[in-house]
Amino acid sequence: MKTETEKKIEKILKKCVNSALARTAKNKTYRPFHEVLLTKEIVNASSFERSFSTSFGQGPIEEISEIIAQDSGHQTKRQKETQVNVYKGAIDEIERICSSLRAGEKSPNWSQEVKKVQAYQKGDTEVRRVISDLWIMKDGIETYISIKTVKPNLDQTEIAKKDMLLLKAHNPNYRTYFGLFYNPGGEKRSEYNWTMPFKIFDMHKDDVILIGKDYWNTLGDSNTYLELLKVFDKVGKETRKAIAKL
Repeated sequence: MKTETEKKIEKILKKCVNSALARTAKNKTYRPFHEVLLTKEIVNASSFERSFSTSFGQGPIEEISEIIAQDSGHQTKRQKETQVNVYKGAIDEIERICSSLRAGEKSPNWSQEVKKVQAYQKGDTEVRRVISDLWIMKDGIETYISIKTVKPNLDQTEIAKKDMLLLKAHNPNYRTYFGLFYNPGGEKRSEYNWTMPFKIFDMHKDDVILIGKDYWNTLGDSNTYLELLKVFDKVGKETRKAIAKL
């Protein structure tokens, strides 16, 4: 990771922490029962963490993701709008697939679902608008990534899948991914345990799922995840001092 890239990421992280510190100080609430039961430090830390999680949402993650992709030589665009021209039969098939998954009538299988959608090659077509959180291109290969919170709800996951299938129906050469920037269950993909998205994707087996290390290393290289953790740790050595003074 280039030094310039690290500095850009550091700036984003410091801004998020400082914003959370300012909000926490401004909205500090006296909680006498909490403080005597849990300690004042724990109560303040809890308030700060909630504030930080609010500021460190999808926007900063998308921004950091784009910076890392650019560091690796990709062309990039956030909130990429794509007009896809898809056979109506494929659109109907996408609706059937997602409806069946949501109802629990079928188990998700990305590769089989893509084959079903791409089998429609005749008839009328329809233009649909797809917004992708991050688009990257390198060596002529276009990749579209739907970046979600690490515990996405059912609606978010279904919308992402429909968009991804529309992109694959429009152009089979497009690469599409459902990305989560860390794994709340542990380091291994098999440890991901938030149940909601499993109705729509096989979160352990579908090859379009990128979680944690796989997500960051896809944007960069095999060392990106570990390098990014080091950047966070470097910033943390500064910000932890300020947090301790709350």
